[in-house]
Amino acid sequence: MARKKEAHHGGAWKVAFADFMTAMMALFLVLWISAQDQEILIATSQYFQSPFNSPLDNTSGVLPFQSNAASSSSDSGKGGNESSMIDLNAMKALASQFYRLLNVSETDPNNPISVEVSSDGLKVTLYDQSTQPLFQRDSAEFSDWGNMVMQNLAWLIDRQRFRVLIEGHTRAGILSPKENYTEWDLSTDQAQAVRRALTYYAVDSSRFDRLIGFGATVPVPGELPSSPRNQRIVMSLSMTRRPSDVLDGGQPKPRPEAPETQPTPPAQH
Repeated sequence: MARKKEAHHGGAWKVAFADFMTAMMALFLVLWISAQDQEILIATSQYFQSPFNSPLDNTSGVLPFQSNAASSSSDSGKGGNESSMIDLNAMKALASQFYRLLNVSETDPNNPISVEVSSDGLKVTLYDQSTQPLFQRDSAEFSDWGNMVMQNLAWLIDRQRFRVLIEGHTRAGILSPKENYTEWDLSTDQAQAVRRALTYYAVDSSRFDRLIGFGATVPVPGELPSSPRNQRIVMSLSMTRRPSDVLDGGQPKPRPEAPETQPTPPAQH
């Protein structure tokens, strides 16, 4: 009777070699990711913590990615080279935090503030209501509430290194003791007062991109031009960096040191 051939056991080294190569590949990936900049490290960490709720909405893998549409929009408006990688969950958390700081409800339709998550940061609307005014009536002088709002906004902007665009809006038919003082003047003066206050409390002057006074030309949708609801400041807080915000190696510039002397308080009108 023929004897059965013994089983061949010479392939064990192949399994061990495959395990070794897998381990080497994993090590290579860890070293490569560790060499990336801070934004990619944070995004990668958040992806592995919650892969089905990833902040990498506008990325491919862990590297920034832009579609053709996004690139063309960026080329026309921001110099062409910006990649968009905004953590929407983090922005929503910041919006909720700002509501809590001011002790106001997120769901109240009569809120004196509104914070929305935009494509590259936050859009903050501050309403100058008669029940909780941001400014003294028809002036650019802050109320006590307005000063508190400015302090908390300045802290938020400085901590997150937002870029800032400020819009001033008024209702039609303002009454001012100043001769020839119109809605255009008031909306611009109030926007300037916001910039001065934010600079005084924390925000470096280089972080402001634009300041615009619209007068009474852009009422709140559904409101009459004379509605008090149109009295508002709209601020776009953007995470997008300008070329002047980064060093040659792509790293963000360090924060400027605090001045040795006390800054001049924001001028009141």
